[in-house]
Amino acid sequence: MLYDQHLHSKHSFDSETEPDDNVRRALELGLGGLTFTEHFDTHADEWTACRYDEARYTDDIARLRDRYGDRLFIGKGIEICYQPQNARVILDHLEQHEFDLVILSVHWTRRGAIHQRRGWEELGPVGGTRLYLETVLDAARWANSLGEQHGRVFDVLGHLDLARRYAHRFFNHYDPNDGADIVDEILRTCLAAELVPEINTSTVRAGPGRPMPDAPVVARYAELGGRAMILGSDAHRPEHVAGHFGYAVPVLRQNGITGQAVYRHRRLAIETLE
Repeated sequence: MLYDQHLHSKHSFDSETEPDDNVRRALELGLGGLTFTEHFDTHADEWTACRYDEARYTDDIARLRDRYGDRLFIGKGIEICYQPQNARVILDHLEQHEFDLVILSVHWTRRGAIHQRRGWEELGPVGGTRLYLETVLDAARWANSLGEQHGRVFDVLGHLDLARRYAHRFFNHYDPNDGADIVDEILRTCLAAELVPEINTSTVRAGPGRPMPDAPVVARYAELGGRAMILGSDAHRPEHVAGHFGYAVPVLRQNGITGQAVYRHRRLAIETLE
């Protein structure tokens, strides 16, 4: 049974979806579970628009579990944007509240938000992708350092090569081997930090038509000793829940990853991908 462990609802600034609609869609698809991972964005340009409300979010998860919990697992997760200057705010929040899963994602580089074209000016698709991957490597190293000081802080590295979506959108460019040397270091750092990569299917429905990461990265992760990845649709609408998982699972299996990483109460279980 598959689990969608990266999705959003009205508790995130960029979604209007009622949480019940996501759960009902998951039931229709026969999922084993889904984990909401609402955005917690501490960047100054996003903080004022951030809808994250811990009390309301927690109440909704409790209500969903009461109503649907006998039919599938409903997880409470969070997606943390990489903002090391706000480490104390992030750490305090994670220490004070309970989650099933914590995702660390990169949405900003020193050139600005990754989804804004002006940040790609003068860099082009390859240069912009490398800058993003360098930032992801910084994030993975940060997670490893925090883990050494505090115990594991983050569980999952989200959409590690998100830049490929925008290289395709802005330049019609797609090469999964761009920045392979940096990706290699990201994967090695993930293994050291016990930070499990996600295979994110949002770029199958809206992007180059391939998951993040694509087959070469999955294969390299397996070569380095990786055993499992999480599946995430990054759905912001109910019809996208578990979208293209039937495409992503063969990509994992055919490239050496036979386990689905599943988190409950921040504990990892590896389930065989069928």
